[in-house]
Amino acid sequence: MVWILLFIAGIFEVVWAYSMKLSEGFSKPIPSLITLVMMIASFGLLSFAMRSIPLGTAYTIWTGIGAIGAFIIGIVALGEQLSFMRVCAAILIVCGIVLMKMSSAH
Repeated sequence: MVWILLFIAGIFEVVWAYSMKLSEGFSKPIPSLITLVMMIASFGLLSFAMRSIPLGTAYTIWTGIGAIGAFIIGIVALGEQLSFMRVCAAILIVCGIVLMKMSSAH
């Protein structure tokens, strides 16, 4: 169950990163509010997950989900560049997440 909460925390991180981009420096109220609510929810779930999962594992997985999710949202929704090097970097992040999960005794 705690791994599911950590995954949801990572998804919330993607949402707040995207809404932060849409807030244009917190100048738009609705995306700014979504950013703040999702940040609180994401940090709250991460904090809960860290009760059972080691800090390094939980934080690495949380930021990895956020990084990969933001990478995908950037390409799909914001028209950011898709290049061989960026895809390789994303694959390495996913490999790191998998290895971190596999190395955890929890």
